[in-house]
Amino acid sequence: MNVLIIGSGGREHALAWKIKQSPVLGKLHCIPGSAAIAELAACPEIGQDDHDGIYGYCAAQNISLVVIGPEAPLARGLSDFLAGKGVKVFGPSQRGAMLEASKQFAKEFMDRNGIPTAEFTVLYCAAFAREKIAANKKYPVVIKADGLAAGKGVRICRDEAQALAAVEDFMEKRIFGASGSKVVLEEFLTGREASVMALTDGESALLLPAARDHKRLQDGDAGPNTGGMGAICPVEIPAGDMEIIRTEMIQRFLDGIKGERIDFRGVIYAGIMFTPEGPKVLEFNVRFGDPETQAVLPVIKGDLLPALAACADGKLAGRELELTGETCVAVVAAAAGYPEAPEKGARITGLFDPPAGTRIFHAGTAARDGGYAAAGGRVLAVSACGADAASAREKAYGALARIKFEGMQYRRDIGL
Repeated sequence: MNVLIIGSGGREHALAWKIKQSPVLGKLHCIPGSAAIAELAACPEIGQDDHDGIYGYCAAQNISLVVIGPEAPLARGLSDFLAGKGVKVFGPSQRGAMLEASKQFAKEFMDRNGIPTAEFTVLYCAAFAREKIAANKKYPVVIKADGLAAGKGVRICRDEAQALAAVEDFMEKRIFGASGSKVVLEEFLTGREASVMALTDGESALLLPAARDHKRLQDGDAGPNTGGMGAICPVEIPAGDMEIIRTEMIQRFLDGIKGERIDFRGVIYAGIMFTPEGPKVLEFNVRFGDPETQAVLPVIKGDLLPALAACADGKLAGRELELTGETCVAVVAAAAGYPEAPEKGARITGLFDPPAGTRIFHAGTAARDGGYAAAGGRVLAVSACGADAASAREKAYGALARIKFEGMQYRRDIGL
């Protein structure tokens, strides 16, 4: 089976690493890939938005399955385009991708289908948003840019001034472009968070072990929101809450996409808050989480590729995945200035020959002088498995201590 991965980041590097282990794999390809991914897969010079180029490559290389990693190509309809040409795809349709590409669409989908989530209001213009904020008496509140914003379009606003600043940034300054043309004003939820991902063929779902992402830049969940500074997998979820996740979130999601005739063959990601009133969905994503993937895939013992292919074929029912029984901690090393203005070009040392039991996934690097340099905000994720969280943390941070580049920043409390 020849497989093509779409994407170039840490999530795609982890997917390439995992799929490469499959005994049913023929040849692995990745578009556009990266220098690190090129050590595992063929990476042709084709852009991930070049639909015709991607299809032509699939035909020329006899690709059996395309696995789409990032949300942007899904939102631009790559899955629909390839499926329309007869190519099997792991990744939802463009309409399914709206569950991530539009916060409004996602919240209204949850509301229609009885999926527990925070109360919300959609605001279409800055003047009306300011009126709603002036009338609001309960803080904190959450303000989300409606469209894609690389995980940074969410503000937890502690007072009216912060809420008004979010409206100005999103709706007037358009720091996220058209993604901020409207915003969602949400009730602020409190509790512990977890990320639950499930493979689905649109009819049934196979839950992956739950993980916990660490979104804030600094220790103790301080600093600005980021795309994610690290993750731990698995995290323990009480049986009662797990039943709610299965029945009131994942099953109602499946019922909703079937009822609304949304073609969804891929992975659904539910960011969940365990509130005093029970679990509620913070957000849906329509792809593997990043950096959760770098913590989840290492604890899957069995072959992942047949399950991905089964999603595309509509034959997922009855499949299971074998787990290692270990805990994995993944720590992100980010560039100086991240997330607002990451600095690029710093040479990285200490990457080669990582300690046993650890893996280094490249999120934003470029080849330079026989080594690598920082080329993105989140540069690397160091993943390590252990018998428990403490041993996994020790391995991950031990490996990270060997890596150096100017301005490197990372959290010291991932997995605590």
